[in-house]
Amino acid sequence: MAATYDFPSDLLAGQEELHQVRAELSALLKRLPWSVEPRDGFSDDNGWRKVERPASPGWSADEQAEVEKLRRRERELAVFVSTHRYWSEVMGPDRVRGRAELKRTPGTPPGAAGEAAPGQGP
Repeated sequence: MAATYDFPSDLLAGQEELHQVRAELSALLKRLPWSVEPRDGFSDDNGWRKVERPASPGWSADEQAEVEKLRRRERELAVFVSTHRYWSEVMGPDRVRGRAELKRTPGTPPGAAGEAAPGQGP
C-alpha cells in the first residue's frame, strides 16, 4: 500500500506558489525575444539540424528585472520546499516518494486560502 502524506499547509502553499511562479516564468520567457542582448538573426544548416533565429531586439530593463524577480522567487521557494522541517520526519524511500507526491498535489488545503504565502508577511 502506498504511503499517505499529511503535508503541512505552509509546505503545500509553498509548492503551489512554486508551480505558479514556474508557469509564469515559462510563459514570460516564451513571449520574450530569444536573446537578452540585441542580436542579428542567423541561419545555420551545418549541424545535425538546421537552426534559424530572427533578429532579436533584446530585452528591456523592465523585462530583465521581471525575469530576475521570478527566478529569485523560484529559488527562494525551491529552497523553502526542499528544506522544510517536514522532511526531517520522513525517512528513506518515503521521503523521495513524498517529494514526488507533493509536486503532484494540486492547490492548497481547504481553509488555507487566507494564509500568507511563505516569505510573504501578513
